[in-house]
Amino acid sequence: MKLPATLHAWLEQHARAAISTLGGLRLRLASSLMTTAVIGIALALPAGFLLLVDNLEAATANQNGTPQASAFLQADLGIDQQRDIANQIQALAGVTEVEHITPEVALSEFQRRSGMQETLALLEDNPLPPVVVAQLESGLSGVDADALVKALEAIAAVEEVRLDRVWLERLDALMQLANRGSGLIALLLGLTVILVVGNTIRLDIENRRAEIEITKLIGGTDAFVRRPFLYTGMWYGLIGGSLAALLLIISVFILTGPSSRLASLYESNFEPMGPGLSGTLTLLGCGVLLGLLGAALAVGRHLAAIEPR
Repeated sequence: MKLPATLHAWLEQHARAAISTLGGLRLRLASSLMTTAVIGIALALPAGFLLLVDNLEAATANQNGTPQASAFLQADLGIDQQRDIANQIQALAGVTEVEHITPEVALSEFQRRSGMQETLALLEDNPLPPVVVAQLESGLSGVDADALVKALEAIAAVEEVRLDRVWLERLDALMQLANRGSGLIALLLGLTVILVVGNTIRLDIENRRAEIEITKLIGGTDAFVRRPFLYTGMWYGLIGGSLAALLLIISVFILTGPSSRLASLYESNFEPMGPGLSGTLTLLGCGVLLGLLGAALAVGRHLAAIEPR
């Protein structure tokens, strides 16, 4: 289907402006690289911080889903008494599963993890108490968890109760703080991108003042004069967003080896996540929007002051 003449001319003008402004960036290669580098770093910092938070949340997802309470029993209890207490704990509200760990099993596991087999073999008595580990319902409220701890402490043969969810709650609070902090950083650096692009476009307008005056003198509309500057801002944002995505991918690649070794020490198969397709597209979109906004603000403020003499 053939396009109307006016629409065809409009699209041709936009295509010509986009191509010519990209060529103009190549002519000012040094300054263009400096501007896009600043934009790329400004976009990569908050995006990297958010990506770090996402990776930490993914690494602790399994622990967050299965909070535990460990009940340490009296050391002189017989095996049948230990099993009876494990059954009592299993019957408590909020407990989904229990694991009974005898002192012998605990010592064997400690020897395997610590590598101190010879030293521990010199001990005359096993110093480790029997333990019942209770898996709690996921999403258990703090009030219900506290009530469960009190119920465990009320069992006569239980000497101590440790709720393994406390550090997870602290981690969750830290994650919320990190999310808000990253949002604030993103806002500040987004304003930085707008200012950088706006200042660059302002200098470009001043350098082309004579050309703009002549264009307006021969009847060029404000939209026609404004168009190349908006495309310049778009290119700055697009290239800066691409650089930010590249920086994130390289950073994740560099950190994959050390993080995998650290995860293996905790018997986890966690691997760091990169920005992915959606994250990359988001970075590109944010870069383009911020670049256009910075260019539009600069053009709206400075272009109106230029009139043919």
